[in-house]
Amino acid sequence: MRKPCCDNKEEMHKGAWSKQEDQKLIDYITKHGEGCWRNLPKAAGLLRCGKSCRLRWMNYLNPNLKRGNFSEDEDDLIIKLHALLGNRWSLIAGRLPGRTDNEVKNYWNSHLRRKLIKMGIDPKNHRLSHYLHIKRLELLQENNTRLENVGVISDATSSCANKDQQITSSLLDLNLIP
Repeated sequence: MRKPCCDNKEEMHKGAWSKQEDQKLIDYITKHGEGCWRNLPKAAGLLRCGKSCRLRWMNYLNPNLKRGNFSEDEDDLIIKLHALLGNRWSLIAGRLPGRTDNEVKNYWNSHLRRKLIKMGIDPKNHRLSHYLHIKRLELLQENNTRLENVGVISDATSSCANKDQQITSSLLDLNLIP
């Protein structure tokens, strides 16, 4: 079994990163590359755990990260990939340059999932929700009933118009209308 990377937990910093720690990490990775995260904190002069350094670099400090709002194209791609791959966030993020798996997962849970629910789509299987499907069927039946009633009314209207024409033509034949 592997020994823990953080032997002396008393010496390790926890919580928010300072600007100086960020700069030490950036300088070390710029000069030496990512390498072994387990050995990096000691080599960079940081009192942090290797996992903490890796997450700080991957999610915040890496210059290749794309910042800002997701575009409509990214939204569509995430929805399509989620339908195909499910909750495999690292695979989905791999198709979105500059986006991390954590960022994509958070965006899905806070925005896209709710967007699909509002559209009446189940975010788990990307199908119409059962409730909405039943409501649409009821609406279709209601519209069909209305159309049938309108057809009857329009038939009655057209038969009245035909009678009016017959009366008018018979009056014209009798020369009672100038």
